[in-house]
Amino acid sequence: MPIVPTTSTQRLPTIYLPHGGGPCFFMEWTLGPRDTWDRMAAFLRTLPERYPGARAVLVISAHWEESVVTVQTGARPPLLFDYHGFPAHTYQLTWEAPGEPALAARVRELLGRADIPSREDAQRGFDHGVFVPLKVAFPEALLPTVQLSLDASLDARKHLELGRALAPLRDEGVLIVGSGMSFHNMRVLMRPSARLDSQVFDAWLRQTCEAAPPLREDRLAAWSAAPAARAAHPREEHLLPLMVTSGAAQAEAGRLIFSDEVLGASVSAFEFGATA
Repeated sequence: MPIVPTTSTQRLPTIYLPHGGGPCFFMEWTLGPRDTWDRMAAFLRTLPERYPGARAVLVISAHWEESVVTVQTGARPPLLFDYHGFPAHTYQLTWEAPGEPALAARVRELLGRADIPSREDAQRGFDHGVFVPLKVAFPEALLPTVQLSLDASLDARKHLELGRALAPLRDEGVLIVGSGMSFHNMRVLMRPSARLDSQVFDAWLRQTCEAAPPLREDRLAAWSAAPAARAAHPREEHLLPLMVTSGAAQAEAGRLIFSDEVLGASVSAFEFGATA
């Protein structure tokens, strides 16, 4: 049976957000100041008021890569505690957001229209790039949530194209969320080099995300040539969800909506396609 899209009276923006470090929002933080993650948590808690028209959420997380883009199709996805070395209680967290097989089918339909091969996975659970930030943002877990993998090629332009294919979902009440970190070099956090490199790359990223397409997409596709790019992202998986959210906004504007310094590094969130 074909999927009949649900229409919405308002086109939703897309958002690229930082998802923190492991279960950082749900434990007493001891690596650095105790309030390290407080400002980020406060930002995440604003999401319901920012996007009151959302009926469902599609999340592209840095923590799921597949050789063929894969859609989570389970009706009740479990949680994947894919972090290590944290307090025991953080492996008992719950977040019981329902999946939505019809939305998953719609995602595959859109990808097929764009000639993007896809697969489905009915057993896949929510990784911590999904449930950790969304447990802060939507603690009641009422919005149906579907996760979509990255393409394991980690090719930036492919992820921009992936976003473009998903753009119709924004008119169907689906909030497209890219979950990563705008600076992700764990080896240098809390060192002077992290502060300098993150500031340089963050400035480039803000200028890029606020540029008008097609310049924005051209710069994002060539992100690794940016100043301090590989110092900020030795591996690009935490940046690629940004490409999807930018692509889904097509020709619409982007803007910085959150910035903080975390463990000595600048970290930012961006929104694309907002009307105001």
